[in-house]
Amino acid sequence: MSLKPVTPAFIEALGAELSAAALREVAAHYLEEPRARWSGQAGIVAAPASAEEVSTVLRHAYAAQVPVVPYGGGTGLVGGQVSPDGPVPLLLSLERMQAVRGLWPEENVMEVEAGAILSDVHDAAAAQERLFPLSIAAKGSARIGGTLATNAGGVNVLRYGNARDLCLGLEVVLPDGRIWNGLSRLRKDNTGYDLRDIYIGSEGSLGVITAASLKLFPRPAGEGTALMVVDGPEAALRLLSMAKAHMAEGITAFELMHRQGLDFLAEALPDIRQPFAEAPEWTVLIDVGLARGLDPAGALETLFAEALEAGLVDDGLIAQSEAQRHDFWELREQIPEANRRIGAISSHDISLPLGAIPEFIARGAPAIAALGAFRINCFGHLGDGNLHYNVFPTPGCSRADHVSERDEIKRTVHDLVHEMGGSVSAEHGIGRLKVGDLERYGDPVKLSLMRDLKAALDPRGIMNPGAVLRRAGGSGA
Repeated sequence: MSLKPVTPAFIEALGAELSAAALREVAAHYLEEPRARWSGQAGIVAAPASAEEVSTVLRHAYAAQVPVVPYGGGTGLVGGQVSPDGPVPLLLSLERMQAVRGLWPEENVMEVEAGAILSDVHDAAAAQERLFPLSIAAKGSARIGGTLATNAGGVNVLRYGNARDLCLGLEVVLPDGRIWNGLSRLRKDNTGYDLRDIYIGSEGSLGVITAASLKLFPRPAGEGTALMVVDGPEAALRLLSMAKAHMAEGITAFELMHRQGLDFLAEALPDIRQPFAEAPEWTVLIDVGLARGLDPAGALETLFAEALEAGLVDDGLIAQSEAQRHDFWELREQIPEANRRIGAISSHDISLPLGAIPEFIARGAPAIAALGAFRINCFGHLGDGNLHYNVFPTPGCSRADHVSERDEIKRTVHDLVHEMGGSVSAEHGIGRLKVGDLERYGDPVKLSLMRDLKAALDPRGIMNPGAVLRRAGGSGA
């Protein structure tokens, strides 16, 4: 069934049922995405204030066969929030739906609308002495609906899991306008197919998440952070195992950083304080949260002493204050911004079995070097096997000088990841960027089932066409 563009008549029909505040002109920021790979298009922006208004929008779009692009905070890195081609779509923003509908601290549950900004959810939980642990670099602008729709990960997956693991229930508006009220505070509900898991990670291609019940956790009584210099990725993995033996689930985050990332920080963001006089080749950032009566700094000191004796580390710093903890985390959290300013030729969000990571890093560098002179910044969430493996030009060149080599670089990295049993999309999703990768590396039966699911739940194909699955007649990056 062919899709139709937004028309003045369609906008007029929508306006007859929605308030003036629910329809707005298409501002430039709605058509941009962080890596500037695409420029989007939209005929109108709908900003409903309730699930019922979302239902009205989708009911009209479904009847008129108008494509709909759901828009969260615009922070996605794979182009899922922009539509660069095809019939001009309606852009659906949930920015007016930010309410915390309920918070039950004794149950460790919060019910929140999908337009709520992630950092505001953190603050609402903290006000009740609770923790919502999902944390990503874009927490100040990313919205809960988008983080669930992409099954976002972040730095705390090691202990708390990704977005899927932190959600109990959803409210979803289906493409034809029906509202599924799947909001639940239940930890156990074994009543048939788990529809929640269908919509988490679907990137707006099956319906629109309008609210969610989120899991909260008690705030750790004591928190500590350390930077430890390791001999390499193999030593880092052994240190991770040792840390788990010492503190079990107390390990909140375990981040691997290569010297190139610290050099990029010095080059692009020189005001950020560097803790070492000379950047080490490999560093791990360890974050712990322990129960009352336990000493995080003491636990980290014990870990460092044992790791030093075992030859896994040769230097380290343990934060002595909240300010120092913040400074350590600032290093890690600003690496993506430094990367953006330097300008990557090709960026890769990959995951591998933990034991395969050292071999992948060892094989990846010469494979990239065989293609030309490049710099590699390898960093990420070692604790859950998720690396950000980004390839940059050498000093004096820009990524524009290497556009023709981007596809070969990506193919080289992704072929190696696939060969080693990994995934070419760990936490960023598929969007439009990785449609071709999903087709190349995905299991054929899985792809067939995904297409069947799309046809069943969105028979007219109006929801985010071209994201996750190739649009009929469209292209995949």
